[in-house]
Amino acid sequence: MDKFNKTKSIPAYVPIANIDTDMIIPKQFLKTIKRTGLGKSLFFELRYDESGKPIADFILNQSPYNQSKILIADKNFGCGSSREHAPWSLLDFGIKVVIAPSFADIFYNNCFKNGILPIVLSPEKVKELAELAKNKKEIEIDLEDQKIHKGYDDIALTLKKSSKIDQFIDNNKSKTPWLF
Repeated sequence: MDKFNKTKSIPAYVPIANIDTDMIIPKQFLKTIKRTGLGKSLFFELRYDESGKPIADFILNQSPYNQSKILIADKNFGCGSSREHAPWSLLDFGIKVVIAPSFADIFYNNCFKNGILPIVLSPEKVKELAELAKNKKEIEIDLEDQKIHKGYDDIALTLKKSSKIDQFIDNNKSKTPWLF
């Protein structure tokens, strides 16, 4: 199990509530006790059609999301039967962090045991991160500081503070009208 303090990636967003462990890794792939080789079967029924061809519309089949280390999901992620193969398949695919509003208890604990960081955030924060994912913005998970750093560029950071900038300008207009 690889230790990490920070991980940075464009996250992949799977906007489905109640993703169960059978959806994460279907039962036909549970024949192994190895932790490797399961990544190719992650979300098998969502990623591949009946003939085994990749479904182009599924997020993890698209670039850059097929290289994501961070998965953003909806509520109750990892529900269903207790199968350790679910975190194994996520980890083998390259997912190191799963962010969701809630997790099934057994899956949540299995993540920690297998080197995946499950992060519970409010639905509003998850939606905010999902927007960054849709716009292919990188985020960084800093485990030591317990923070998520969003990948805004300088202009986006400035625009986030536009109301404070407007306040500053209005305040300065009254104090120094000759400058305006």
